[in-house]
Amino acid sequence: MQKLCVHCDTPFVPTFVYQLAVSKTRERQYFCSLPCRHAVLGDGGFRNRRARRIAVLNHKGGTGKTTTSVSLAAGLAERGKRVLLVDTDAQGNVGLSLGVSGEHSLYHVLVEDMHPDDVVVPVRKNFDVITSSQLLAAAEIWLARQPIETRSKALRQRLSISEVSKAYDYVLVDCGPSLNLLNQNALSYADEIIIPVNCDYLSLVGVKQVLGTLRNMEKHLMHTVRLSGVLPTFYDARTKLASEVLETLQDHFKEKCLPAIRSNTKLAEAPSRRKTIFEHAPDSYGAEDYLRIVDWLLSGEQRQQRTNAAA
Repeated sequence: MQKLCVHCDTPFVPTFVYQLAVSKTRERQYFCSLPCRHAVLGDGGFRNRRARRIAVLNHKGGTGKTTTSVSLAAGLAERGKRVLLVDTDAQGNVGLSLGVSGEHSLYHVLVEDMHPDDVVVPVRKNFDVITSSQLLAAAEIWLARQPIETRSKALRQRLSISEVSKAYDYVLVDCGPSLNLLNQNALSYADEIIIPVNCDYLSLVGVKQVLGTLRNMEKHLMHTVRLSGVLPTFYDARTKLASEVLETLQDHFKEKCLPAIRSNTKLAEAPSRRKTIFEHAPDSYGAEDYLRIVDWLLSGEQRQQRTNAAA
């Protein structure tokens, strides 16, 4: 199909990868030649960039995975980053928390091969969502019927489309509390993982299970997912157990144990109001604690940029 060059208005048929770019507003830009691309985008137009991909996962339920996913996505968006949040849990709690339900969901991306752009739901400035529904249970069955070598890579193949990868700064994947093919797909797509951990004994067991899963991913699927951080949630300093769990996490994970998210009723109220914690109670402990984690994520991005520049 013929396009117009955004620089010189020359009509042409795109043939090469460099002739397409996606702007910060997710508009497609077409260039008839390398000089035209350079004239509009400069040297930065030739850098290979894509979204930072983060899975939020713990095999145990009730650890604050969805609260963490929504809060981090909303906080990053408020900091000016373009964020896509993908819900891989059939319960659909991301959409319920934000008061949105797309006409199409992750099921349609995986099973019916819909383009992610046609499924994405804008929910806030800089903040888009791909919702889930009970149809994902059928997607799990569909995945199980695929060839062994591809069944764990379907999500990566669908979301790694160049326009999607370059349209966002961050893609967060909210995972369900189980070890299933959908979570394997999430980990095959992600570069790094954050593990929310409720401050109790059973959640510690969940962390060990996730770490075992990461080792198996690397061994059998040849894909390494970096542990970015373990995030203590529902922390109540008044209880001895919570303090002991936090101390155990800090001793074992060192700098990868993130500052704890304190128990806060406002965090529990926000989904019922269909709001993020920053909209519902911006001055609460919950908002303060999650913004601290958001800034930690951004500081890691800045360190990586400095490392790349030095190289």
